[in-house]
Amino acid sequence: MSDNKKITLTIDGKTIQAESGQSIMNACDAQGIYIPRLCDSTGLVPQGSCRVCSVKVNGRVVAACTQPAEDGANIEHESDEIQGYRKDLVRMLFHEGNHLCPICEASGRCELQAMAYRFGISQATTYPYLQPVRPVDASHPDIALDNNRCILCGRCIRASRDVDGKNVFEYVGRGIHKRIGVNGDCLADTNADLNDYAMSLEVCPVGCIIRKGEGFFSPVGERQYDSDKIGSNIENHTAHSSLGKLIKVHQIDPNDAIHDDIDQSNVNEDKS
Repeated sequence: MSDNKKITLTIDGKTIQAESGQSIMNACDAQGIYIPRLCDSTGLVPQGSCRVCSVKVNGRVVAACTQPAEDGANIEHESDEIQGYRKDLVRMLFHEGNHLCPICEASGRCELQAMAYRFGISQATTYPYLQPVRPVDASHPDIALDNNRCILCGRCIRASRDVDGKNVFEYVGRGIHKRIGVNGDCLADTNADLNDYAMSLEVCPVGCIIRKGEGFFSPVGERQYDSDKIGSNIENHTAHSSLGKLIKVHQIDPNDAIHDDIDQSNVNEDKS
């Protein structure tokens, strides 16, 4: 929370002003300096779990989303060391989940994918692929949950708890077995609703929360990050990139298609 008192800090040799009580990330956002982030999202309480926003403050590595800006602080943001940490974290997120971008509904608007592009990550690394087999919950009529794509950012947890007031999601398990669970035997047994903020496209940064009937709703070339790199809205002081041009999705019932074929064949027979 800002108290409007002005302070001065240095980031990569550039002196900027901030308001006392602002986080380093918010102070930099206001100055058009983009610090990468995956677990942080506008309107949600900062958590500092992904560490992609790591910066070095007076020689100590901290999370920019939770660390308050301090008067006189010397911050390293784009040094080779810090950028190396961030790239390794993003690489490890790809390797510990099942992120098959070409067939994922979130491709083109996925923040993890966009972050890899921003960092120039396009090839596999020496890290082993864990290839997990995590549960997929498609029990809800409008929403599916694919834990294989989850990066444990906790944005859905905070959105459901703090915005929707429902507590649909929570972490379960420990260590490598940690995943997102729901407050019921399955998603259909919860009070989750498609109109919840936690289920909106702005909350999940990857393709873990799937809105049924809305997959691949934007054509390639017109998706959120096809032309604008992630963070460009902050660097250019523009509105957040749109999710892309929406195309109407029409659900096809296979039985209707069969009946249509039969009806058409009957019409052809009558004409002959």
